[in-house]
Amino acid sequence: MKQLLKKMTCGVALAVVMTTGAQAEEIDVTVVAGHPPVFRWVKHTSQTFIPAVNKALEGTGTTISWSEQYGGSLAKVGDELEAVEEGLAEIGLVSSLFDPAKMGPQNITYFTPFVSSDATLVGTWMDDLQFSNDIMKARWEENNLQYLGAAIGIDDYLLMTNFPVTSIADLEGRKIGAPGPAVNWLKGTGAVGVSGNLTTYYNEIKTGVYDGVIVFASAALPGKLHEVAPHITRIGFGAQYAGGLAANKDWYDGLDASVQQVLIDAAKEARVAYHQDLDASVTSFLEMMTSQGATVTQVDDAFRSEWAAGMDNVAMAFTARLDEAGLDGAAVLGAYMDTMRAAGATPVRDWDKE
Repeated sequence: MKQLLKKMTCGVALAVVMTTGAQAEEIDVTVVAGHPPVFRWVKHTSQTFIPAVNKALEGTGTTISWSEQYGGSLAKVGDELEAVEEGLAEIGLVSSLFDPAKMGPQNITYFTPFVSSDATLVGTWMDDLQFSNDIMKARWEENNLQYLGAAIGIDDYLLMTNFPVTSIADLEGRKIGAPGPAVNWLKGTGAVGVSGNLTTYYNEIKTGVYDGVIVFASAALPGKLHEVAPHITRIGFGAQYAGGLAANKDWYDGLDASVQQVLIDAAKEARVAYHQDLDASVTSFLEMMTSQGATVTQVDDAFRSEWAAGMDNVAMAFTARLDEAGLDGAAVLGAYMDTMRAAGATPVRDWDKE
């Protein structure tokens, strides 16, 4: 009888082990980014987000097998949204900046320059708005995406040129490359704005397509832009939001709720780590570019106010386009400006109150 009971006990234990083993799950996940890992937001996807997910899943019986597709290997810059939307990748660094038709409300920061130069502030609150603002949240969902977080906050934009800038008049007739909506910042300056992106700036300045670009320090140094545009002018255009991590919604909705939460929590960790890294690097990057021959000029408040005052109210044009698309543009603009002012930002122009 004792031997029989012992065998039965062993059998039950084996059954439990086999059942537990049967419940173990490995999930295949492809992560896509158009930019290469030299850019900080891609680096932290690989070095912060993915390890945070793996750590949180330890002991749960669920593991993820990651395929990291960066630098245009699966989708070029601006095509990440479609890659994730169509299920070519489960998760992507979606550059809302380059999808204005589909992600218009998310580009609000690029139509409200001179609001705040604090990238951590902008990134944190834009992350929050993707979850709390119904209009922004809907844009992700309507494109079959679930926003996860990891806001790509961009440090204060600079003007980098192959000629010195001592006054706004110096820009007359000059061709300046800028990312998407940032082309609008050049209106009223006399410069000719040309839409471009980081992956082509160096060659376009070198070959004379551009006389300069609007860019940020944390990308300018890795991109070696100071070699072809050594005159760096700190205008104070402000920090921006350029997108974040998003998952294919059909895939995400099929996950266990606990795994969904792991992805959200890991994206938050990635956002914090990314912005800490970003803040620490900006000053040192400017110093490094200076040591390599660049000249950095900080404009005064009068110069900044003159530039801002000379611009059209691009925010109003932005809200009008949202209205035409059936969205409440004024609500989006007001939500962002109110959020930023409440967080301590002091805009040079209150775009929503004019």
